[in-house]
Amino acid sequence: MWSFGFDATTGATIWATIALVIFIGIALYLGIHKTVAKMLDARIKAIETELADAEALRKEAKALLEDYARRRDEAENEAKEIVTAAREDAFRLTAEAKEALEAMVTRREKAVSEKIAQAEAQAIAEVRAQSADLAVEAARLLLTKQMADNGDVMLDQAIKDVAARLN
Repeated sequence: MWSFGFDATTGATIWATIALVIFIGIALYLGIHKTVAKMLDARIKAIETELADAEALRKEAKALLEDYARRRDEAENEAKEIVTAAREDAFRLTAEAKEALEAMVTRREKAVSEKIAQAEAQAIAEVRAQSADLAVEAARLLLTKQMADNGDVMLDQAIKDVAARLN
């Protein structure tokens, strides 16, 4: 066909080059390069938006991580304070319980001592009362016996004593 004195490979190469130049010319005339540029710009903007979103998410995640680390530290400190306060309360309550126990033991010892003293006093009073009752009964029996044996003599002597005292 139209080889213009070249061999077949060179002619085909020339025709392929001419067709490529015509295709590029038609593409430029129709503005395909602008459409491709717009598509590339849109893709670049989408990638930039995704990068900005990823950076924002990274910053947010970093802020959350720092917030959780701060909260964890606060919780650990609060837990330490609670444990310390509980330990102090336990020591204080132990001391108070010990003091209360000692006071109760002292009160009970005092109450027991008072009860023992009362029991001793009551026992002594009962012994004295029984001794007095026995002495009175013994005196009554003795006087009854003596009155039976020497009643008239003693009565005469008592009358004499009363008469002597009255004179």
